[in-house]
Amino acid sequence: MKLITLNLLTKAIAHKLGYSKSRARRIAEFLLDLFGYDDRIIDNVLDPEDRQLFYLLQTTGILSNGREETLLYDGREWRTHYWQLEREKIFDFAVAEPIQNPNENQFTTDLPRPVQKESQYDTVYYSLAEDVWSTRKMDHKKPSF
Repeated sequence: MKLITLNLLTKAIAHKLGYSKSRARRIAEFLLDLFGYDDRIIDNVLDPEDRQLFYLLQTTGILSNGREETLLYDGREWRTHYWQLEREKIFDFAVAEPIQNPNENQFTTDLPRPVQKESQYDTVYYSLAEDVWSTRKMDHKKPSF
């Protein structure tokens, strides 16, 4: 069985999502920290923000999710939801041609964006420097993706 390394997963994420190598590496490190040496983890170890990243990775094919049902002694069913690394697809994505993502700081979507009419108050936003939009206060030491 082939091992998913940090470099391999970084390449797969960068190629599939069009992210920079440093951003893809942060995501890959985060994933490998959660998964460890396993291919599966249970869903309830994730924060809601982390789950959003997992849904994005699911749409690309890097992750998949599923559930198992177990019958308890008292007759009730217990459902366990899990996430799984798609090992073969990760190997394929790592060697595939990278996609070009013109704005890697945004999640890509095929949905059209609504056109809004510019008002006199909108100009204040255009006068701000670009780095103002990429900064935010972090109350905890969670990596930003």
